Amino acid sequence: MASSDQGGPGANTGVSAQNFVHALTPILAAVTAQIDGPIQQAADLFATSLRANGVIQAFGSGHSEALAMEIAGRAGGLIASNRIALRDLVLLGGEPAELLRSAELERDPSYSRKLYELSAAREGDLFVIASNSGVNGSIVELASVVKEHGHPLIAITSLQHTAGVDSRHPSGKKLIDFADVVLDNHAPYGDSVLDLPGGGKVCAVSSITAALIAQMLVAETLRRLTAAGETPPVYLSANIPGGDEHNNALEAQYAGRIRRTA
Repeated sequence: MASSDQGGPGANTGVSAQNFVHALTPILAAVTAQIDGPIQQAADLFATSLRANGVIQAFGSGHSEALAMEIAGRAGGLIASNRIALRDLVLLGGEPAELLRSAELERDPSYSRKLYELSAAREGDLFVIASNSGVNGSIVELASVVKEHGHPLIAITSLQHTAGVDSRHPSGKKLIDFADVVLDNHAPYGDSVLDLPGGGKVCAVSSITAALIAQMLVAETLRRLTAAGETPPVYLSANIPGGDEHNNALEAQYAGRIRRTA
């Protein structure tokens, strides 16, 4: 006899792939509803920066680094992009490797100014900073330094989560307090969407929605540039013939300004 559970185990209640997709669907709809508003504003800033020979500087700590990886250094993306990471403090800044073992590093604002200096940012560069909570010290301090130097700043965060927690920065401010444009990843408080029977939630969404936002930004930026007859420098996959040669030639135009570290 065929099973009456067409969706598989746990399809109607509890934790299941089907229920995760069901919970994710309206969240994705809410994210894409920003296309006619803040996505356009952010894409305007992207295009302005690129036309001024600027670089898109992307940063996120913890799992929010996935957003920076979507923007900087991937096939189909913008060549003029740089991924900032906390490990830059060790790989480029001479800090001891033990620093990266600290569970408090992303909450510590004291290294953010050095992180900015290591980015080699110039006038015309734009910053994108992602943080689901938007309250950790490294995130807030870097946002402060970015605005101190006059760069446009786009924040990608969960407005629901950031509204529900206090800042961990000495100023009491949050990422959104420094942003020129705020993009809501629409992750719920705590990020995860499915209830466990014994309490707690699982299956986070912020990495998925951040990736969607990043690619919408790239698409809208390239729409602007191509509509104006400009040829934007974009990556080909390094795993197709000619990909390396194409990418290396374009990367050379931004020598010393973009990094492709692990």
